[in-house]
Amino acid sequence: MQIVIDDHRLKPILDKVEAGVRLSYEDGLALFRTPDILALGYMANLVRERLHGSVTYFNVNRHINPTDVCVASCKLCAFGKRSKDPNAYTMSLDQVWEVAGQGWSESITEFHIVGGLHPELTLDWYCQMLRGLKERFPQIHLKAFTMVEIGYFAERTHIGIEETLQRLKDAGVDSMPGGGAEIFSDRVRRIICDHKITGEEWLQTARIAHRLGLHSNCTMLYGHIENEEDRVDHLLKLRGLQDETAGFQTFIPLAFHPDNTALRHIPKTTGFLDIKNIAISRLMLDNIPHIKAYWIMMTPAIAQIAQRFGADDLDGTVVEEKIYHDAGATTSQSMRRGELLRLIRTAGREPVERDTLYRPVTRTESTFTVLV
Repeated sequence: MQIVIDDHRLKPILDKVEAGVRLSYEDGLALFRTPDILALGYMANLVRERLHGSVTYFNVNRHINPTDVCVASCKLCAFGKRSKDPNAYTMSLDQVWEVAGQGWSESITEFHIVGGLHPELTLDWYCQMLRGLKERFPQIHLKAFTMVEIGYFAERTHIGIEETLQRLKDAGVDSMPGGGAEIFSDRVRRIICDHKITGEEWLQTARIAHRLGLHSNCTMLYGHIENEEDRVDHLLKLRGLQDETAGFQTFIPLAFHPDNTALRHIPKTTGFLDIKNIAISRLMLDNIPHIKAYWIMMTPAIAQIAQRFGADDLDGTVVEEKIYHDAGATTSQSMRRGELLRLIRTAGREPVERDTLYRPVTRTESTFTVLV
């Protein structure tokens, strides 16, 4: 198949992509600056199909957010609340365990656990929560706590990042999500999330987690005040750490949702920009196996298109999502397994249910088996 490329800047990049040559910082800038979305899609799909053929992965998971109380006041966030806010909530341990068990008929394989930076909940409380989940749901993979939360736990407990991670791992953490990375640019972070750890601290926490044997995801928040140079720099820093540790499983580009935040004046991202970030991520992150089109953020329709622009994963059933919906997301907070199958198949892809570590899951009417 021949592709017509209108933007002359993309022709040498296509040569690199076809030859399997790593793209440079300058290449990344050219990709973000081109309007030729079809050429981007063509190149990203070449890489996607080279890695995964026609397979699109999904899982049956549940999000658990134990609290929205947070000491930070990030301008990008609509989820976190002060402890005195009458709308704030903090679950008890029994409530966490009860919420985890709801919808059990879905044969959930993963709990995705993140929350606010609570000023009173201790590391021991979170370890007790994890142990309780493992006792009640021993077969479930616990993907828990962002690098930001780990840094906060370590600071409050007055121990190092490594010991904090080891305690959580011993209590039941199996892997980690990728949130909180936002954009690594110090200039941007000072404006949108100056209460969080720095970009370098995020990367160092991920580095330590990977060395302890914990795989994680990674993310980039786009569509706020960052520029194209910031995005490329962010991707290259993730790629550099992956060269070192090979600990990232999946990259998820996350569109900024401005509603109900201090940055509500910023326009929402377009489908064009969402698709462009998926494609460029696949092209630049040659060493991260999977690119996720997070349907709950970009809508199921855009997630379908993304499967032809570099994405090989749609996330999962989710069941209840709070963080993006507090920021104005209008998508459903859950999706049944059958609907995920339909989304993938009607996009011309082959659905493969996975566990968190991308091992295929086979199902009968009442049981499921992870193929190792």
